[in-house]
Amino acid sequence: MGYGAFLLQAILISLSGVMAPGAVTVVVVGHGAKNPAAGALVALGHGVVEFPLMVLIVLGLGPFLGRPLVSGIVGVAGALVLFWMGIGLLRSLRREQSTTVRRDSSAFVAGILRTAANPYFLVWWATVGATLVFRAWEFGIWQFIVFAVAHWLLDVIWTSFLSAASYRGANVLGERFLRTVSLVAGVLLILFGVRFLWDGWGTLSSL
Repeated sequence: MGYGAFLLQAILISLSGVMAPGAVTVVVVGHGAKNPAAGALVALGHGVVEFPLMVLIVLGLGPFLGRPLVSGIVGVAGALVLFWMGIGLLRSLRREQSTTVRRDSSAFVAGILRTAANPYFLVWWATVGATLVFRAWEFGIWQFIVFAVAHWLLDVIWTSFLSAASYRGANVLGERFLRTVSLVAGVLLILFGVRFLWDGWGTLSSL
């Protein structure tokens, strides 16, 4: 298989992870309702974790990430982060709109936290992602860099689209839409946290 065919295959496989609904999607929509650039900021935060992770996989971290103990610990930690973010969104409904700037400016941090605390993200990179990383590395360092950037750009495009769509809806539907988005996003983050906690604790208790 030539590099062009591999890169196309890698992009198609990556889309399955990028476009899958999850807690990151909820965060992007929630912040996007206030700031159309929130998706790009979340993607930047995502990249802060993802790029070093790809390098570490090349250096042999892949098998470590696939261990049940690591997955379980990350799951429980991820649940706590989701609870914190979800409760924060719900509490923001009681505050005045002066919190808008602070919430928008935290989209970058949210991208880092949601990525680092997502056990499914780590499991994907320990399995499917690691396979793609090793194949890209076999073609050479520059081909590996192109693959890494191409994968991340998919995140940028998708999250930017989601935040722009959310912002447009907020402008058309007004304040009620913003409050509804915050309410739904807060509840969903807490529900995702329950799932992370259930899975993570279940993994740890079975060791």
